[in-house]
Amino acid sequence: MTRRLAAEFLGSMLLATLVIGSGIAAQRLSPGDVGLQLLENAAATAVGLYAIILIFGPISGAHFNPVVSLADAAFGGLTWREALTYVPAQVIGCVVGAVLANVMFEAPAVSISTTERATVAHGVSEVVATVGLLLVIFSLVRSGRGERAPAAVGAYIGAAYFFTSSTSFANPAITIGRMFSDTFAGIAPSSVPAFIAAQLVGGALAIAVLRVLYPNPGTNAEDVVLPQLKEQS
Repeated sequence: MTRRLAAEFLGSMLLATLVIGSGIAAQRLSPGDVGLQLLENAAATAVGLYAIILIFGPISGAHFNPVVSLADAAFGGLTWREALTYVPAQVIGCVVGAVLANVMFEAPAVSISTTERATVAHGVSEVVATVGLLLVIFSLVRSGRGERAPAAVGAYIGAAYFFTSSTSFANPAITIGRMFSDTFAGIAPSSVPAFIAAQLVGGALAIAVLRVLYPNPGTNAEDVVLPQLKEQS
């Protein structure tokens, strides 16, 4: 469990650093062009997420996301105690990653975001983004194609930056982490509860859909993303 929690913490930290750091870089490299900034942010996040999942997947399943951990527990891959133990590691990792990204770009280490995002459209987008993310992960795992998940997750998140108005947070931990950077990827604290509520609704809906589409029993918790790589490690 210590190794798994370390993997979830480090992976979540790198995820937040990746999302926020690439957002800061995009904002500085392409001032005045929000579309190009979003493209740069999405592209970096997509390819970086692929690499991070490959690194940590064999250890913890590379969840980096409380909704993924809770869904895994619902399918029997994790115990509920294990899932709830993952959550603090993910949240703390994302907060540390936000601070690290700020520091790397010579911004204040902690700056509370002022970007308000709590609208009905954003809430619906977060439900859709979260449902889609869980469908990508668990449909592959439950159909024996888990080795394809790193690329599929990266591709989905990169696309969801554009087809959702919220830019697809789809993760309560990264939502909390992004409060601590008043930059391109930030979110105001007042918007966080609505985003997390929408993500939890999306998670519940995804579990229901997956039980219908893929009724086979879930796999071992450590195999949620990279079962074949784990066997080789």
